[in-house]
Amino acid sequence: MRLAVKLLGFALIALMPAVPAKAQAPQLQRDVSTKMALAIVEGAIERCAKDGYKVSVVVVGRAGDLVAALRGDRTKSHMLEFARLKAYTADTNPRGETSLQFKKSSEERPYLKQIPGIVFIGGGVPIKLGEEVIGAVGVSGAPGEEKDEACALAGIAKVVDALK
Repeated sequence: MRLAVKLLGFALIALMPAVPAKAQAPQLQRDVSTKMALAIVEGAIERCAKDGYKVSVVVVGRAGDLVAALRGDRTKSHMLEFARLKAYTADTNPRGETSLQFKKSSEERPYLKQIPGIVFIGGGVPIKLGEEVIGAVGVSGAPGEEKDEACALAGIAKVVDALK
């Protein structure tokens, strides 16, 4: 009888699910909300319109997925795709750089040019919550990459309080 009880005890222990010694609560996934993305798009469009530029704007989330996109009045359809690529570049590069900074750093690291879906031109800016990149905005259509980037930064400025 004792042997049967011991065997039953061992069997029950063997069937118990493994539990980590120190269970941790899952971390909250911080990402760009639709409301935030729309405010960024609006801010970027406003800034460029004020400067006389017609642009398209795209906001992506932390995995480079589309959150919001707006093709500006009288802009070409390729500008929307180019804005998406700029945002994707700023979102996914490992140093959290703008797409213009990434372009400059790729001169020292030419192997970066082999990454699919990456562009080497300004206009993409990461959206950061502290130092954590949670998405990016891309702007295309202003006459020059620095001007695209300035519009992207103006969009992020609309939500800067929410990023603190």
